[in-house]
Formats: sequence, structure tokens, C-alpha cells
Amino acid sequence: MTTDLHGRTSRLELSDQTLRDWEAVVLDAGPEGIVLDRSAFYPGGGGQPADHGVLIWQGVETRVVGVRKGDDLQLIPAEGDPIPPAGVVVRAAVADARRSALMRTHSGLHVLCGVVFRDYGCLVTGGNMDELSARMDFNLPEVPPGFKEAVEDACNAEVAADRRIDVKVLPREEAFAIPDIIRTATNLVPEHVQDVRIVDIVGLDTQADGGTHVASTRQIGRIKVAKIESKGRGFRRLRITISD
Repeated sequence: MTTDLHGRTSRLELSDQTLRDWEAVVLDAGPEGIVLDRSAFYPGGGGQPADHGVLIWQGVETRVVGVRKGDDLQLIPAEGDPIPPAGVVVRAAVADARRSALMRTHSGLHVLCGVVFRDYGCLVTGGNMDELSARMDFNLPEVPPGFKEAVEDACNAEVAADRRIDVKVLPREEAFAIPDIIRTATNLVPEHVQDVRIVDIVGLDTQADGGTHVASTRQIGRIKVAKIESKGRGFRRLRITISD
């Protein structure tokens, strides 16, 4: 299994999105943050919020309520919870229901992005998500008749198709040789990033992305286009919800 490194922490979730608990060693700790040698807590990014969870050590529990990205990956402890000392071995666990809901939602947004790009040629200008609800903004000058219903039906057809969702890492030059690999109006991959993580909904959508995803579109559930909003001339916001 391959891992990425953020500061002193090996990021396990990038290669195993099903991982929910593991052992780790505390490298540094204080009320402002806890640094582990290995972590599967997603730190947030690309619109996906950071994971929550717990650290269990010597019969004590510390709740993790967020993750801070800096020189190191710092797990943010709940206010007033005990802080594990450096050197101690902890059992770490990601809150499964929250992560699983966010994975379904993130994959749902990629289906939405793929459908709107394929059928209408529109790029993404922004997005955000919570558990089982999300929004995505597109450079769509006019809303065609029946657009909302057509997009929803097309998204759910892709869910029913049970398309495989693959994740791989490619050298930057090879990644950017893939047609339409950037689905945002602005390329958000920094110049210094030489290994690009690719999320591929096979046969629908391939793009650079750092978040966590389910293994196939059927695992997303039903996608509902709840609302379409105007965000200024030429821009539309689509709000979606995900259900079983």
C-alpha cells in the first residue's frame, strides 16, 4: 500500500479509503493539535470537510473534532479532552457514518460534474459539501428547458450503471496529458505538485482530486437536484441531496 506524506505524517486514507481504525504513534501533542506518524483522518479540501473521530490511549479517549494543515497534519482535540503525550501509541478511529456520508456526497458531485460537462460542456466554478447535501457552481449562461429534470435523471442513470470509481497517482506531465483532466474553470493544482491524484468514474468523469470516494456509483444512492440558483451573469448553482 502506498501512502502520501504531509509533514511527518503518512496519510493512509489516500490509498485506502475504507480504512477506519489503525494504530499510530504520537509525535507531538498540545491543546492546539496532535501529530501522529500515521493518519487516515482526511484533513479537508476540495470542498470536502475534515474528518472527526477519536484517539484511544491508556484507557483514555480524546475526541478529534477537526484537522489543521500546516507544516504537519494536526488533529484538533475537543476542548477540555485529555492530550496524549508524545511517544504514546494510540488507537485512532475515524467517525464512520460521517466519512461514509461525505464519500457518497463527494462521488455524487463528481457524477454531477461529469454529466453537466458531458451534456452541456460547462466547467465548475466552485463547490462545497456537507453530509448528504452539496452544491456545485457552473459557468452556464442559460438554463435550458427541462435542465433540472434532465440532469437529475442522467445522474441517477450513472448511479444505476454502477460505474467503477478508480483512484491512482500519475506524474504531473502524464496526468495533464489526459483530455479535460481539469474540470474547474481555474486549474487549482499548484505548480509544485508533481504527483497528481486522479479520480476516475470509469466511462464518465476523470479529474484531478484529493478527496475520498466510494468504490462505485451505485454506492452513492439517489441524487436529487434540489434547487438551481443564479449566481450572477452566466453562473448557476446546483444544489443536490443524496438519499438511500
